[in-house]
Amino acid sequence: MRRLILLRHAKSDWPDGVADQERPLALRGRTAAPRMGVYMAQQGLTADRVLVSPARRTRETWDLVCGQMPPVPTVSSEPRLYDASGARLLAVVREQPRQIHTLMLIGHNPGMEDLAATLIASGPAGDLEKLGEKFPTGALAVIDLPVDDWAAATPGNGRLDRFILPRDLTGAT
Repeated sequence: MRRLILLRHAKSDWPDGVADQERPLALRGRTAAPRMGVYMAQQGLTADRVLVSPARRTRETWDLVCGQMPPVPTVSSEPRLYDASGARLLAVVREQPRQIHTLMLIGHNPGMEDLAATLIASGPAGDLEKLGEKFPTGALAVIDLPVDDWAAATPGNGRLDRFILPRDLTGAT
């Protein structure tokens, strides 16, 4: 069994004259990301490896999330996560070594949403419905894959364990 945790970067800002890769988190994102980290720590959602897109907003999201969690053995910037399709993300997932049992990707849409839709065949009805509507900023999808090797991860063989939105943790909309 392998577990894939997908975390979309928290809400970002759109300052004038700033390149897309350098966009920072907005106040809402800087508030939501640590809450997600607390939730993940409380739920034991820790990874053996974390791959983070090189975009500023994903790095800032990870910095705020990981400040609430136990240390992760391997955290790497992965350029292929930036502006990636679901297919490219799946290729990155499938390259991971066998000794990694839980992998976390911190990236962007539409790739994160596409990857989740590609992998997931079942899960809690309410979470599947939420995920089918949108994979908003700061959202977390936890997908269990019944495989012994990441290379065996294929479309439709995952089960959604949970799909959590920042507003689920704060009660805010």
